Amino acid sequence: MADAKLQSVLSCLSQVARELDPLLSGRPAPDASYVKLNTNENPFPLPTMVWDGAIAALERQYLYPEDDNLSLREAAANAYGLSKDQVIAGNGSSEILGLIYRAFLAPGDSVAMMSPGFSFNRKLAMLHGAQFLEIGCKQTHSLPTEEFLLGPARDAKFILLANPNNPTGTFVPIAEVERLLERSDRLVVLDEAYVDFAPDNGLRLVSRYSNVLLLRTFSKSYATAGIRVGFGFGHPELIGRLRNIQNVFNMNVIGHAVGISVLAHRAAYEENHRHIRHERERVTTALSQLGFSVTPSHANFLLARVPEGHNGRWWQAALERQKILVAFFPDKVLESCIRVSIGTSQQMDAFLAVVSDISASLRVA
Repeated sequence: MADAKLQSVLSCLSQVARELDPLLSGRPAPDASYVKLNTNENPFPLPTMVWDGAIAALERQYLYPEDDNLSLREAAANAYGLSKDQVIAGNGSSEILGLIYRAFLAPGDSVAMMSPGFSFNRKLAMLHGAQFLEIGCKQTHSLPTEEFLLGPARDAKFILLANPNNPTGTFVPIAEVERLLERSDRLVVLDEAYVDFAPDNGLRLVSRYSNVLLLRTFSKSYATAGIRVGFGFGHPELIGRLRNIQNVFNMNVIGHAVGISVLAHRAAYEENHRHIRHERERVTTALSQLGFSVTPSHANFLLARVPEGHNGRWWQAALERQKILVAFFPDKVLESCIRVSIGTSQQMDAFLAVVSDISASLRVA
């Protein structure tokens, strides 16, 4: 009887939900003995003044957070030279990304993304019954503008650009993004999750073009991945519509407090950012000397093509056996690569020592 009831319930699922397999529980989180370089987190502690704000927020745990994230939006607007109506705050920028899909896509629509890119977008498109178009780049540091404007992507409801890009770490000049905005009348979602490690940013485009929506997160450059603070910046009409479909009380009081404090003390993170840029260059040089081909990066990670003889999955497993975690992507274009987050000097020393040992053992064999 229970099985019959379950089948009756499952038959009521939407077509998209029926096509999804039940999600199985994943592996437990690694313990502290692992060097975790697989998810692009910033491993440094919060500055004292930000930490104090988070603790103080716990005293208000019995209250609902502020509706519509008004104080946080105002703080972001003041910090970035915008109006509060140009700002939406989210439970990480991934929440806002999901709102964009919900607002713009219906079954049968299409969305275009520069490839390789953030793989979660494929799932978001599938959940909305939309076609996902991946547009490859012929040149590492340029946009496939004509491909976005013509061909299969010409009817896409919106275009996704991550700059710096994940998982490559490459950066496209803002002038190229602006040319795309000038020539297109579709929404361009400019994801700047890693922009604090890059030479430029697209914030100035927000007030110039009504067809851009810029995403930011504090997870990467401000060490709040576990607290979930993100923003979207765009035209007030677009931002207001997204806010209107956002979940009530979507952020918690700690996220509000930390977000406001980070915005007030961004200068306290400058040494953090300098360290990551320095370690990024040091590890690039060291990996190159060990036979890896490293893509020049403007993010807090490196995409490294492994030496011939083994693929990226093999290197990921070999490193994990030595308690070093890196990312591997099964996509054909990336199967010979690993992605390595930049952490503390001690973490990167441990990673390089293990890579050196593995390389030495391969030469002997």
